[in-house]
Amino acid sequence: MAYDKAKMAEGIAQVRENIEKAALSAGRKPQDILLCAVCKTQPTETVRESAELDVDLFGENHMQELVANFDGGAYLGRPVHFIGHLQTNKVKKVVGRANIIESVDSLHLLEAIEKEAFKQGTIQDILFELNIGAEETKTGAPVDALWSLFESAEGMKNIRVRGLMAIPPAFDNSDESRRHFEALRKLFEKAKERSYQNALLDTLSMGMSASFEAAIKEGSTLVRIGTAIYGPRNYTKV
Repeated sequence: MAYDKAKMAEGIAQVRENIEKAALSAGRKPQDILLCAVCKTQPTETVRESAELDVDLFGENHMQELVANFDGGAYLGRPVHFIGHLQTNKVKKVVGRANIIESVDSLHLLEAIEKEAFKQGTIQDILFELNIGAEETKTGAPVDALWSLFESAEGMKNIRVRGLMAIPPAFDNSDESRRHFEALRKLFEKAKERSYQNALLDTLSMGMSASFEAAIKEGSTLVRIGTAIYGPRNYTKV
C-alpha cells in the first residue's frame, strides 16, 4: 500500500535533516546535494503527490514507468533521471525524456544513445555507471573501462558526460560503504584532472536510503532515495 502524502512529507523531512547533518559534519553545504526521489513501482498519482513536496528530481528504473509518468505530467516539471539498467532497444523512449541517463555502462549503449540523440536533435546528458565492487550480479562498467568510455564520448556531439554513478556492495553507512564511495570519488576527481572537452563533471550520484550519509561524507552530489520516502515497494506490479 502506497504511503499517503503526509507520510511521504514526513519521510522527506527526515531525509533532508539527515542530509544536512551529514553535509555539515563533512564541511559541506547541504544545498549542494540533490535529493532524487526513486519512484519505481509507485502509481502515477503517488508520484504526482510527491512532486508537490521537497524533492529536487525523480529517478526511474523502468522505461515504461518513465514514459507513463513523464507523458502524464506526474513530475510537475521537475527533472527526472533514468537510473535503471537500460537496454539499447529502449533508448529511443528514454532519450529526450530523461534529463540525465545515469546508467551508461558500455560503449554499445553509449553509441545507441548518441545515435538516438542525433535523431532527436538533442544533447543527452549521461553518467557512467561503474561496478565499483566488481560484483558479478550487478550492472555497471568495470572500473578499468572508464577511461576508454570517456575517450569514446569525446568524439560524440550529442552526448555530454556529467559524472559518475555506482551502487556499492554494502547498502549501509558502514566503513565498507565509505571505502567504495571514496574510490568512486577519487575516480571522479581524476576524470576532472584529465580535462575532457565533452564532459561537464558536476554530478557524483551515490548513496541510497540506508547509505546516503556515508556517501555525502565522501562527496556525493546526488542521493537516490526510495524506501525512506515511499516505504517498502510493492514489486508485484513490476
